[in-house]
Amino acid sequence: MGTDLLKFFAGFDKNAEQMAEHLIVDNEWSPEHFTQMQVMLQKHRYKIDSRTGDLQGLQSFIVGKRAFLLRLLENPNLLEHEFFTELLWAVFHLAEELSHRATVKDLPESDYDHLSGDIRRVHRLLVREWLSHMEHLKIDYPYLFSLAVRTNPFDPNASVEVE
Repeated sequence: MGTDLLKFFAGFDKNAEQMAEHLIVDNEWSPEHFTQMQVMLQKHRYKIDSRTGDLQGLQSFIVGKRAFLLRLLENPNLLEHEFFTELLWAVFHLAEELSHRATVKDLPESDYDHLSGDIRRVHRLLVREWLSHMEHLKIDYPYLFSLAVRTNPFDPNASVEVE
């Protein structure tokens, strides 16, 4: 779900390309490189505009995942991880906001601004968690890391096929 959300969010972030060029993770990345990227991400300015991406597609996708999100929230093991819990609540909030709107077309500007803030929050948290997850996979599960590199949502040339 996270990879799909990251792909959606790229359409809303006017600075997406600037960030993406730094997140082409590969086998050469060292622990220091991951740390440097986390610092870079903290400084990144997410310029989110909910009017520019596929808001209707995001609404359909995320509302369709509400049952999955609820199951995650019910799992006490996942809630022990503070950063993941923060991300999960932010995603759940965005899903609730979108589910309460019959349509996301022709909304008042204040709604678009509010949704932009919600998307920004989730995007920022999700990118941080994605990068941490990539580091974890590289260290502990190299075979899963290989697939994650080949499906990297920030890499426009990513291909699941092994070269």
